Amino acid sequence: MTENTTKDANGMRQRTRSEVAVITGASSGIGRALALELARRQYDVGLIARRSEELGVLADAVRDLGVRAEFFSADVSHREEVHNAIRNFTVLLGPVDLLVANAGIGLGTNALEPDSTSFESEFRVNVFGAFYAIEAVIPLMRKRQSGHVVAISSLASYRGLPGAAGYCASKAALTRLVEGFRPDWARVGIDATIVHPGYVRSEMTDKNDFHMPLLMDADQAARRIARAIQKRRKVFEFPRRTAFLVRYLVRWLPDRLLTIGRTYKQQS
Repeated sequence: MTENTTKDANGMRQRTRSEVAVITGASSGIGRALALELARRQYDVGLIARRSEELGVLADAVRDLGVRAEFFSADVSHREEVHNAIRNFTVLLGPVDLLVANAGIGLGTNALEPDSTSFESEFRVNVFGAFYAIEAVIPLMRKRQSGHVVAISSLASYRGLPGAAGYCASKAALTRLVEGFRPDWARVGIDATIVHPGYVRSEMTDKNDFHMPLLMDADQAARRIARAIQKRRKVFEFPRRTAFLVRYLVRWLPDRLLTIGRTYKQQS
């Protein structure tokens, strides 16, 4: 990835600093793979997640690629923890050029036995966690009239699915949030990319007990996302076949077809 440069008195380009990327949910899955991929593209990287041991190992791997890395353990559902981490990255690495709001969870939602606990947790991480990180970086990006915000949403944002209604709703909210911010950001030089992945191998998808078509390794997903970031894509969806099926078929399926094969216990 290109570095920030200036020109000297002779018109020659001189390196000022590498670009700084901050990634939430960086300890595993897409976040971890993307941290390494961006490091290969010469970004300095700030890592945020809850598990400090995994972050330390990842930071060492990033440094082995010849760039700087810092990490802070933080729960993205806690605003002050996110803001403190990003303030520290700004001091240690420099202004944030790229924010990847990647942290996300899927806990499942039982429509017949509604429980607010998991539903609230999904929104706190998937929506508010992204918002807190955005809130922390936008003022300086606006001041510099430069920056890029990437939100890792999901193809699940297109349709509410049985057993995952909370996850689908939270990802739809994240997509619409960044979609609504994007026009005003563009006026002050800030780019935005909304990413809608299909199934990507991770700790979250490893828990699924159903078939996941076109399941992709996190490293492969990270390479695709990094290319979309480089191209400043507004929306990036993958794999293409899954995206096509979701947008033009699954989105319009009758509800009864979505419940085929599902079993429901009798309420006593």
